[in-house]
Parts: sequence; C-alpha cells; structure tokens
Amino acid sequence: MEVNVLNIKGEDTGRKVTLNESIFGIEPNDHAIYLDVKQHMANKRQGTHKTKERNEIAGSRRKLGRQKGGGGARRGDIKSPLLVGGGRVFGPTPRDYSFKVNKKTKALARRSALSYKAQGLSIIVVEDFAFETPKTKEFISITNNLKVSDKKLLMILTEANKNVYLSARNIKGAEVNAVSHLNTYGVLNAGILVVTESALSAIDNILM
Repeated sequence: MEVNVLNIKGEDTGRKVTLNESIFGIEPNDHAIYLDVKQHMANKRQGTHKTKERNEIAGSRRKLGRQKGGGGARRGDIKSPLLVGGGRVFGPTPRDYSFKVNKKTKALARRSALSYKAQGLSIIVVEDFAFETPKTKEFISITNNLKVSDKKLLMILTEANKNVYLSARNIKGAEVNAVSHLNTYGVLNAGILVVTESALSAIDNILM
C-alpha cells in the first residue's frame, strides 16, 4: 500500500512511501489486541483500594445481645458486618493487577492495530520536522493544514521531542509519542495517525 508524503503545510511533496505489508497489511488478530489492551489498562491501575475487615475495626469485643430469642440475626460484637460501622466481609485489599503478555503476542497486537488503521485509510505520512521552541499555535496550524484538527490525533515521531510534545500537551484529543512508546491501546484510541517518514522506518525495524 502506497501513501503520499505530505509536508507540514499539508501539501503533497510528490513522493510516496510503501507501507510494509507484514506490519500494515496483515489479517488483524483481535484476541492478541484484547490481551495487549487488557494488560495496558491493568498496568495503569494503582490497586490501592482497601476496606477494613472485622479484625481492623476499633471497638469492644463484648457480645451485644443474647444468642437466641432476640428475633434477629446473631450479630456478636459491635464490629459485626451486620451493623453500621462494622467490618466489611471479603472487601477489596491492595493488589497488583499486572500480568504477563508474551513479546510476540504484543508485537502481533501492535501490527494488528496498525493494519486496522491502514485498512481504514487513517494513516498520514509527513516529512520529518522539529520545533525550535514549544509553540502550540504551530502545532494547531499543522493539524489544520493536514485537516485533522477535528479528530483524535496520535502523532508518531522517531524519538521523543520535548518541544513537539509540549506544543501538543494542551490540545484536546492530540497526543505525541515516540516509536519506542508505541502501544496498541494508543493506536486504536486515536482516530488518525500522523507518522513522520523516519518514524515509519523505525516502526519497520521494531515490529519486523
């Protein structure tokens, strides 16, 4: 699949690049995508949820009422889960939600996500560029020139560029990532991918 290379003014440079079929043209594997996205979301969870159990509640151990004849449930002391302010039964405790996904499965998931974007014609290739200083107006100008200002945008650069990142930080729906931080969730969550020429080559090197 060939894609026209544009400059940051949105003009066609007259050059074309060929998207690697083994990355952008495979049959997407939905289960691999599911596993990778599930891991990504699980890794973002802090897992610090906590409720107090019966043995952690402050209070007397004295039995409040007789065992039988009261007409209600046997409730024991004031820390009983049956009472307001009592301990919670089987409540959440701090835990680690992360789990392992094989490298080959993660790579397959990323290739599948990129293939979905290629099938939907949601990939734009632009010439390499850089900002000397952070300029939000310049980044907005690029999105307007590429006609993607109304879409959720993921811009993929060869390596982290602080000035470009800072320029896009305050723009709703815009995200900038280096190829090394490319993940399945980010690709699928974006409406359009804007990839620089050198980043396209770097993707080939990483996912081949």
